[in-house]
Amino acid sequence: MSTPPETTVKASSHIRLTSHAGGFGARAIRWGAATPLERGPLVGTTTTRSHRNVIGTHSGSYSVYRALAVAAGALDKNHKADLTNTAPTDRIGPYPSWSEPGRIVSLDPWGAEIGSNFADELAAGYDIKPTIAVTKAHVILPEIMEAIQKGRLKPDGKLLTAGGAAMVTKAAVEPVWYLPEVAKRFGCSETDLRRVLFEETGGMYPELVTRSDLEVFLPPIGGLTVYIFGNPQDLANPDVQLTARVHDECNGSDVFGSDICTCRPYLTHAIEECILGAQNGGVGLCAYYRKEGRALGEVTKFLVYNARKRQVGGDTASNYFARTECVAGVQDMRFQQLMPDVLHWFGIRKIHRLVSMSNMKYDAITQSGIEVVERVNIPAELIPADAQVEMDAKMAAGYFTPGVVPDASELQKAKGRGLDE
Repeated sequence: MSTPPETTVKASSHIRLTSHAGGFGARAIRWGAATPLERGPLVGTTTTRSHRNVIGTHSGSYSVYRALAVAAGALDKNHKADLTNTAPTDRIGPYPSWSEPGRIVSLDPWGAEIGSNFADELAAGYDIKPTIAVTKAHVILPEIMEAIQKGRLKPDGKLLTAGGAAMVTKAAVEPVWYLPEVAKRFGCSETDLRRVLFEETGGMYPELVTRSDLEVFLPPIGGLTVYIFGNPQDLANPDVQLTARVHDECNGSDVFGSDICTCRPYLTHAIEECILGAQNGGVGLCAYYRKEGRALGEVTKFLVYNARKRQVGGDTASNYFARTECVAGVQDMRFQQLMPDVLHWFGIRKIHRLVSMSNMKYDAITQSGIEVVERVNIPAELIPADAQVEMDAKMAAGYFTPGVVPDASELQKAKGRGLDE
């Protein structure tokens, strides 16, 4: 790779600290306001320091790649996105849940339509970036093709093509945290949350502890993608049957078909159920969160795999959870408290069929005020042989199952430790 031009280095030699207020011009943020103008725009990455009114930068974990692009001379740090023709293919909301206190705290409900919501601010030079994008797509999976071949699904040319492509609306969502309410969700003070976020990220964002006036944080973590089967407007209508699944990323299974867990089989089963529900006059939704390895990360995940397989007696349901705790010090770091926010963004009040056995997901959804009518478990024939240990442990620990619950006395180490699929 060529050395960056000398002018690039000189242009960035002056370091501008952001740990203290500097200048005027930042727009106020009134989180939970009923209109975008009352709420105000969110301004993160910008060359005009005085305009910044949030902590962190856009694009989540990809913000580091943006920095590399600037350092390498491949990206002009003053570049502003041309948002021509980028507006959502489907308009979402606004819904009453957008302004209900404490209902949405981890995403920006106004983040999809920046061009129309904040036209005056953009014209005045504010560098406002979308945090949500909505588009149309085709989803093609071999499991859906198999379902067509076996007659479980029938192409209709509208929701499902003869070639097995499902027509979807999909939305990409970046995390946007309103710190006062995020702290409430986790039962801690905002001061403690800010300090721990600062310390546990190696001091990456000093504004967390020096700028209490900035209450919105763009965390450097992965976001989520939502796939909608049918009319997105129907999601907010409790009279239209909604089939839904909230799925946490598992690259090994979801992408490469690893058979040590049930992640891909459950995901593809949910997609089939969503298509079938939409074809029967309902609507389907799959929300895919980037929380690899229970948000412990893939390295930790693979270390746990080794520990499970190599322990005395081999891989057993009774030690399933213990092996994770030995390596990571905790069972699970996904903490589903923030998960229902995206459901409230769509105005969802009722899920008729929740394709999930997870007690943690069910509790988080229902405790947020969304009614769940029916819970759908993964069919036994879809559970890989090597994943039966995982499923037995989870059912003994509190997972929903319409069948026989494994003997908890033999799985006592798993008792009371529910985990998400």
